[in-house]
Amino acid sequence: MIFGVLKDKKIGEYRVVLTPVEIATIKGDGHTVLVEKDAGLAAGFTDDQYKQEGAEIVATAAEMYERCDFLAKVKEIEEDEYDLLRENQIVYTCIHPAAHPEQVQAILDSKCIAFTAEDSHRFGSVNCEAAGKQGALMGLQAMQTINGGKGKFVSGLAGAPGMKVLILGAGLVGRSALQVLHSLGAWCTIMDINYGLLREVGKTYNEKVNTQLSTKENIRKLLPETDMVMNCVKWPKENTDYLIDRDMLHLMEKGSVLVDISNDANGAIESFRETTHDNPTYVENGVVHYCVSNIPGAIAHSTSLAYAASVLPHIRSILNTGVKEACIHDGFLRRSLTAYKGYLTHEETSAIQDRPWIQPERLLDMEEEKLNPAPPATSITSTNFIL
Repeated sequence: MIFGVLKDKKIGEYRVVLTPVEIATIKGDGHTVLVEKDAGLAAGFTDDQYKQEGAEIVATAAEMYERCDFLAKVKEIEEDEYDLLRENQIVYTCIHPAAHPEQVQAILDSKCIAFTAEDSHRFGSVNCEAAGKQGALMGLQAMQTINGGKGKFVSGLAGAPGMKVLILGAGLVGRSALQVLHSLGAWCTIMDINYGLLREVGKTYNEKVNTQLSTKENIRKLLPETDMVMNCVKWPKENTDYLIDRDMLHLMEKGSVLVDISNDANGAIESFRETTHDNPTYVENGVVHYCVSNIPGAIAHSTSLAYAASVLPHIRSILNTGVKEACIHDGFLRRSLTAYKGYLTHEETSAIQDRPWIQPERLLDMEEEKLNPAPPATSITSTNFIL
């Protein structure tokens, strides 16, 4: 199979999906590998390094799409790539399909085979870990007086108290943010609706981190004494309420910081609007908002190394055994199948966009196979089936 590594074009995105080390592995499996020119340069990987591992460097994305049977990159398919997609071509990237109807339509129209990478991670995405850890540091930077914040130092100084931080969500993102902030001396409270996770956090930190049930009422009580809020909640897309609405911002002191790592329009934070690394913050009701959507791109070398190692097994499985067998043997990969030759196969997208869908098990005739299990990617369900 001809496999290709595309250069990511999203503004502020510097990562690459695979490094030269993974290229050597794929070449060793007997596949041809093409890499778009300068795909890894911003992350610290030169074209010469890819060539040394056997890759062919290709000048344009158009040629990549024309020649490759299977393409991978980090972030969404850009609008200028829609017409380059072609029938039967395999694409693996973070599509975030439920939130991008135009992208989904382009994928369906092309009749390609698309996997949304964010749903394929059995042990959680390394990008979530990176977003939590780096997001914590970005929040501390936004807290500086020179950046519009109230100017508090994270651990405090002799005679000056440290910061109080509220982390919403005790999943991988929230726990990663907590790891950084607690180690730097912040006074941390973490909230979740899962008591098991809260118990785990308490045990890990010898009960030196406050844990609370995540409710709007509990949040409201803490906001007046909170210096920084980290939103790490994967908010259900069907939920039209907010954890923090605009009126609650008035409870926070001027110069406080809100870091929205989960970063969803119509998400948990009503005052959210997406920002970029070039212009990362804005102030609303006196609160500094940091809402960059691709925080891991700021540490592109480390995140590229970690992400490439995590997705290589998926890519090799598809390359070496084909889409059907790969989906049989890995339930997480199966649930990430978004579209197959013109058919929508992603349940959350069906529910959010009111599109008919078909389960991958039915479409690929896998119902009688011994399938590797995986939990649903979200709690959203859809009975809008293609007959």
